[in-house]
Amino acid sequence: MSTQFEVVVDVDRPIEDVFAYLADGRNDPEFSPRVLAMEKSPDGDTHVGTVFHSTVKDAGMRSQRDFEIYELTAPTRMRWHEVSHNSITAEEGGYDLEPTSDGGTRVRLFNVLEGHGVGKVLLPLAGSAARRDAPAFGRRIKKAVEASA
Repeated sequence: MSTQFEVVVDVDRPIEDVFAYLADGRNDPEFSPRVLAMEKSPDGDTHVGTVFHSTVKDAGMRSQRDFEIYELTAPTRMRWHEVSHNSITAEEGGYDLEPTSDGGTRVRLFNVLEGHGVGKVLLPLAGSAARRDAPAFGRRIKKAVEASA
């Protein structure tokens, strides 16, 4: 059983800048309040096989989540999947970027969430909450990327 959420937002920054910012998952705490900390291994540029280790807080509980980049096509496409074992995981997620006619970038973010064990029962609630927050999440991405200039 899985559920998906997505958001599309236009960012007033060139596609190369947006891609570079989003490809460095260590920026996630700037636009995702649930992410308390983010580390990257190995150091250096993000590439296929890079793993981002995060500490997140969901529903008042802290957990560790590890996401591996499995596809990276600069400056238009990034895909990840969660390699940690939690009750609800992001089986697949990603960014799709395309330039806009005014020199900005259209960003599509999505995550496919999957429940495991008790997470199967919680998945509809988690998916609903993620979909409700998606527009605000998009606005936070836009604000953070534009402020990074």
